[in-house]
Amino acid sequence: MKVIIAGGGTGGHLFPGIAVAEELRNAAISSQDDIVFVGTEHGIETRVIPKESYTLRFIRSQGFVGKSFIGKIRAAISFLQGIYDSSRILTHVKPQIVIGIGGYASLSTVLAAHFRGIPTIILEQNSIPGLANRILGKFVDAITLTYQDSISYFPEHKTYLTGNPIRKNIIKRDKEFALSAFSLEQGKFIVFVFGGSSGASSINRAISEALNYILDFRQNIQFIHQTGTKDFEAIREIYIRLNFKSFVSPFIYNMAEAYCAADMVICRAGATTLAEVTAVGKAAVLIPYPYAAGNHQESNARKLADMGAAKIILDKELNGEVLAKTIRHLYSDLKDRMELQKMSSALGRIDAGEKIVNIILSLTKRG
Repeated sequence: MKVIIAGGGTGGHLFPGIAVAEELRNAAISSQDDIVFVGTEHGIETRVIPKESYTLRFIRSQGFVGKSFIGKIRAAISFLQGIYDSSRILTHVKPQIVIGIGGYASLSTVLAAHFRGIPTIILEQNSIPGLANRILGKFVDAITLTYQDSISYFPEHKTYLTGNPIRKNIIKRDKEFALSAFSLEQGKFIVFVFGGSSGASSINRAISEALNYILDFRQNIQFIHQTGTKDFEAIREIYIRLNFKSFVSPFIYNMAEAYCAADMVICRAGATTLAEVTAVGKAAVLIPYPYAAGNHQESNARKLADMGAAKIILDKELNGEVLAKTIRHLYSDLKDRMELQKMSSALGRIDAGEKIVNIILSLTKRG
């Protein structure tokens, strides 16, 4: 079956799309050559999809939300250009279904497919949907949701609560291989820090300050840190200067190994990140992105914290001393760390991709 997966821009949108592609291949429904990703030349897809060996096609598209009047006009023109680009891709690929994974790049392609009579489905990862998916929800044949809170935004008769699909390789359990992948040592406490696919300056800054408060056990702790491009050199230099064993990179492609190696995770609270963290059952310190639409990341984080599955530090309360205290606590208190891991694992869902593939099959049979 030929499939187009449209959207991306950020890892939170793209990685669930890759997870669905993997499920289609594992079920022998589609081959690698049958699956085409559609995105823009500016999104994370330009770095990730070639490494995953899928075909990637580009359309012209720009964000609309938060733009000036002139910016909105440009976005509208770009949307029309994207419709044209998408139509050409649809004509060439001839897909049996088009899957929208969120982000403004999905809007043109999914709408173009709908008006051609091609079955369409969108994935909504967050509790508060973005503008593109709120528009597409009126047209597509099916909508899959991560959170029950999202149901009120879409027509109920075509909405399915599936959970957020994760890449199955995320749940790898070969710790020895994971440690070697990052040149880290056996038997030491490992903290995995990341702020999303582009990094997070506030988290990077807090970690660089926190290291000064935990110098007394630097011989017993190691770090894996995804910094984003902007802060990479400065953060790497701090680890070196303070003599902490670390693997620092602008972007980490082998997330499965990073999760496997980690004893605790410090991260944002996007839906895809939380789906992965709970699937691997890690003790997490969540620092919600404060400018997420409808403050949905804080809502996501509080749900886990209230169930005893994570710690939470608000971005406005984040500093080196606070973060160091939390790291020190989870390093020292094995009982609390194990309890967080147990509750996190209890919330993890690894069957979302299979559920979405079943819905896709149903749509294509009807279509």
